[in-house]
Parts: sequence; structure tokens; C-alpha cells
Amino acid sequence: MSEATPAGGTVHWIGTGLSTGSGLRVVADRAERLLVWGRTDAKAERCLARLGLTGRAAAHTYDLDRLAGELRPGDIVVSMLPASEHPALLRLCIERSAHFACSSYVSDEIVSEAAAATKAGLVVLTEAGLDPGIDHLFADLLVARGREVVGDGPATVEFTSYCGGVPAESNEFRYRFSWAPRGVLNALRAPARYLDGGAEQVVDLPWTATRPLVLDGETFEAYPNRDSLPYLTQYAFPADWRARVFVRGTLRLDGWLRAWEDVFATVRTGDGDRIAALADELAARYPTTDADRDRVVLAVALDIEGTNGAGWHGEYVLDTVGDAEESAMARCVSLPLAYGITEILAGRVPAGLRQAAQGAEDARRWLEFLRANGVDWRFAERHRTG
Repeated sequence: MSEATPAGGTVHWIGTGLSTGSGLRVVADRAERLLVWGRTDAKAERCLARLGLTGRAAAHTYDLDRLAGELRPGDIVVSMLPASEHPALLRLCIERSAHFACSSYVSDEIVSEAAAATKAGLVVLTEAGLDPGIDHLFADLLVARGREVVGDGPATVEFTSYCGGVPAESNEFRYRFSWAPRGVLNALRAPARYLDGGAEQVVDLPWTATRPLVLDGETFEAYPNRDSLPYLTQYAFPADWRARVFVRGTLRLDGWLRAWEDVFATVRTGDGDRIAALADELAARYPTTDADRDRVVLAVALDIEGTNGAGWHGEYVLDTVGDAEESAMARCVSLPLAYGITEILAGRVPAGLRQAAQGAEDARRWLEFLRANGVDWRFAERHRTG
């Protein structure tokens, strides 16, 4: 592992939207200097006021050139911007010898820049939020526990990981926007790839593969999301484990599929302009108010069956509701990201591309931090004899 350029103590947090929450306070406590960049100075200042950080950080209007003028070697740039903005930010970080962190999925563009970042001794931390992020922590621990119980020998496994932000109190739409409506709709247009029945499956419109999921007696609807298959390698299944099911996906309230029929019709046939217009219509029709409370549900499960019929099932479930201080989504995205940032500040993250924690030991430390800061979960396991 390459040694990282020492962090200088300055953090640039870019973006003040729905996912910026109490994790920013953690960063303010640990960083020597914190700059928060918003669409305007006023938006950045309101974000600081909302989190009780007025006077503890500088508020700036975000502009790539202005950021370039502020960056110094060893600074950390945290992007809460849309994923399409990350490559340009990472290139700037490499030019200025600064570290980079975000909660978004790693993209091909980020991967293409990772070698230069590693060579420069820079950390590129990705997938360090809720999903992706906390789901990776649960997966690492499930695999480690499964290996303890069943071993690394021949076995058939089923792995599922579903996450969703939903309204704490159900509504007719069966949904509450916890991120930009346009992003939600565009995600429905992205094909999904996963394993089912031991065979690769690809669906062009992921909601068409929706199936029921029961958690603690409550029925949800779940569908595959993005490309699950690269995570077979990331989660380090033993070579003799054969995956019969491997899917990472999205969770919605029961009745969502029916409530969104008109939305699906537009997503299926509409062009970019029509999708953008629908996003604006939905944002106006279903606004998020201060009285609303959101709910985050994340369920990650691993089932292993050995050749002798003996088996094991383990499952982590995170189910939390927002409060008047912050949404559940902001808490669950910003806190794991903040922990990753503090690890960079402390010099405990090697240079190069990282996706949340690196293995079970690291995952335990992340989760201990999250539990201490109000993000809790439950774990259950069952053993089966042959």
C-alpha cells in the first residue's frame, strides 16, 4: 500500500444539499480549518446555521476556479455534488496535491484518474455514505462471520443488499424525495445487472424486476439497482463459494409500484427534457416540508449452504427515522463520510482508490463510530444443521 501525502488539516466541504448533516459537525471538530462551499454564500451560511456551526467554518460560493485558488497540498476536498462533477474535482485535487472524498459510487472516470492519484500519494475515498457505504460495512462483516461459521470450503451462497429512503408515515405516492427528483428518475432508466438462480440477469428498466421483501413482518418492494457483479470481488467471497443469488438494490414501501405507474410510463418513453419536466412536476406536487420525517431502511443478508446441508444465515438491518434536527438520510450519509475524512486527517488511510472500509476489522471501527453518533442497527443469525 502506498503511503499517503500527509493531510494538512484543511477540509473543503462542497455542497449543502439534502445529504449534508451532522457529519459536518464531526469534521468541524477534527479539522484545523473548514470551508463550506454552497451554490451561494447565503446557502452555505444557512447550512452552517442549521448545524450550529456559524463562526466555526468559512462560507463560500462554489466555483471551480475559486476553489483552485484556495487549495493547498494536503487539503481534503469533500464533494457532495452530483457524481458527474467528481472527475473535474478529482483532476483539480491531483493538480494541487489534495485528497478527495465523496459518498458516491466510483465511476469509470474516477477509476481512470486513480493511478495518477496513487502515484501522487493522494487518497481517493468513494462509496463512503449510506448506500454505497454502510452497506459495504455490513457485507464485509457478514462474509467474515460466514467464513468463521461455515468455512471457505465449497458452499452455495445467496447475498442481498437493499436500501431505501422512504416516508416515515406512508403517503399516496409511497415516497419522499431525499435527493434530487431528476436523479431519482434517471436512476430508473439505468439497467441493472445481478445474479439470480446462479445466472447473470440484466434488466433495462429495473423496476420491472420488483419483488416483495419482508422485514420484521413488514412488506416492502425491492428491485435491483446498477451493476451488482463487481462487488462479488470487493466483498472477497472465498473461491469455493458459488453465488446463486447476488443482488444489490433499492427498497420502497409496499404499494410503490402501483402508485408510480404514471411515472414509469413517462420514464419508459420520455426524452431527457420530458424527464426533467416530470422531475420538476413531482418536486412541486410532493414537496418536502419541515414537518415531514423520513425513514431509512437498509437490509443486508447472506445465506450460506455447505455441501453437507449445514448452513448459516446472517442479516444486518438498519431502520431509522429522521427528527426535527436532521433527516435520517442526511445522518446516514454524512456520518460515515465524516469518519472517512477523519481517518484521512489522522493519516490512517493509504494512498489510492478506496471504497468505504477495507475489510472486516476496518468495518468494525466505522460501525463503532456510527453507533456512538446515533446510527444504530440490529444483527441476527441462524444456524442450520445438515
